[in-house]
Amino acid sequence: MSDQDSNTSASQTEGEFEGEMEGEGERDEGQRDRTAPSVSSTLCTVIRIKQKYQALKRRRQEMVLGLGGAGSFPGAPARTSPKIFTFDGVTPSSAIPQRKKRRKRRRVMFPNSGGSRAPPKQEHSRAKYCLYLLCAIVFVQVYNAIENLDDHVLRYDLEGLERTLRREVFGQQGAVDGLLSHLKDYLSTYVHNKPLVVSLHGPSGVGKSHLGRLLAGHFRSVVGEALVLQYYVLHHCPQEADALQCAHNISTLISQMVVRAEEEEKIPLFIFDEAEHMHEEILDALRQLVTSKKSNEYLNAIYLFLSNLGHAHITKHMLHNSSSISMVMTASRRHSNIVKELTPIIRNTLGKLHPLWTEVDILPLVLLEKGHVMECFLDEMTREGFYPDHTNIERLAGEIEYYPAVGGHEYSQTGCKQVVAKVNLL
Repeated sequence: MSDQDSNTSASQTEGEFEGEMEGEGERDEGQRDRTAPSVSSTLCTVIRIKQKYQALKRRRQEMVLGLGGAGSFPGAPARTSPKIFTFDGVTPSSAIPQRKKRRKRRRVMFPNSGGSRAPPKQEHSRAKYCLYLLCAIVFVQVYNAIENLDDHVLRYDLEGLERTLRREVFGQQGAVDGLLSHLKDYLSTYVHNKPLVVSLHGPSGVGKSHLGRLLAGHFRSVVGEALVLQYYVLHHCPQEADALQCAHNISTLISQMVVRAEEEEKIPLFIFDEAEHMHEEILDALRQLVTSKKSNEYLNAIYLFLSNLGHAHITKHMLHNSSSISMVMTASRRHSNIVKELTPIIRNTLGKLHPLWTEVDILPLVLLEKGHVMECFLDEMTREGFYPDHTNIERLAGEIEYYPAVGGHEYSQTGCKQVVAKVNLL
């Protein structure tokens, strides 16, 4: 209905405008006849009609735009305005969860003259591949060296030697641990800057010669008879007049053995028992061999000296300090502590006798207790085929002379030296 009303009002308005145009046209014709007789009446009429039409058209447009408002014609039907979108019903922005703003990255600013430049491409150097190859070669060499060291240690069967010494040697756990430690460190490689020189010192009957025999027997089985020397001073060179010749013979024999050992890539063993009876010439010759830097074969050798030098200091220290030794400690730890305490005492004493003793690693052997003597009797009786009667063993151990008991320890004056003789009397 509203559309029909608006159409009807528009048609009425157009009729009125056309009537007005006709009236104004008639008035203009009258004026034309009076004012402009020289101008063509038809042209003037067209111009006036056009001007009037444009004026009316402008008025019509203004009326149409103001229709239904404050400036509309009276009596004109009211027009309904279309629905206009507003933000009144929209929820406030605070109720809507806002997305977290992403932090903008800083732009890299370049100089105006240079502009943005791409990073230069790194050229791969051929030397890098040579470096990788060198690292691989070094790794293989180190791996082979480790394998060779393991093979070198396995050749001497130090684990078997350790089992033998712990089974056959009684009461000398500290000295045995020290000797095995020296051997493991020295035999772990074939390249040395000096030979291994160890000296075992202790009173009579504590097991020095027995330990030397066990060590010689083991090395004969692993390196051969020709590379092991057992030298008994009182047997090989008893006379002092022959000391110079003995020294020359020892030097020649050792030189031959080290040369042969170098050819076979083995380490020889030289054992000198009863070293306290060595003459000055022999000690000088051995010192030259020990400190020799002439060639590599003299550096790959093991020297073992067995002596009772310093036994008085060992006995005195044991008898005076046994009361302070804790009974709670294990036997191995107790003997290790005694060895550490005795080593500097014996070193100071031996250093005054001959310069050779300053080049050696000293390992003192301590006094044997009554329990150790009983173990010696048990082992010897088993070897000889006697029944190991505990009562009989205690009786035989009681026949041995002992020092007065100190701190619950009863030390033998002769160690296990008389055990073999007493077992032979059974």
